[in-house]
Amino acid sequence: MATVELSFSALPVHVRTARLIVTAVARRSGVDEAIMDEVRLAVGEACSRAVEAHRLHCPDEPVQLELTEAANRFQVIVSDSVPADDAAGEPPSAPGPDDGLELALAGDADLGLAVIAGLADDVEFSNSPKGVQIRMSWPAEHPAAPAN
Repeated sequence: MATVELSFSALPVHVRTARLIVTAVARRSGVDEAIMDEVRLAVGEACSRAVEAHRLHCPDEPVQLELTEAANRFQVIVSDSVPADDAAGEPPSAPGPDDGLELALAGDADLGLAVIAGLADDVEFSNSPKGVQIRMSWPAEHPAAPAN
């Protein structure tokens, strides 16, 4: 199991860098090129959400990413340092199939979570006193051969 950890300042310009790194590691982990845009968009949305939360509540704290390849899965965990009671009062929840109207009325935060849930093959939103974690994963069928 290979793991890459990345932390970056809560600045919107760093979201693009995070997406580029995640894309490179996903390719190396064997994620199919056909779903690479979904990986890139989901990670970009999760990172943007974390950056916005940090800028409002703890601008000096870095956003954390953990990229893991294991058991034919490529997993990305985006963690922020904003407890739900500071951010919105409740942990984020994965949208259900009949939540379209509620999502439209709830605002950008819930819409971003819906986008992530629609793009990731498997997704889990969790909350702790230390912050919110978004865990996303995609199939990684064949790891790329190491370059010599």
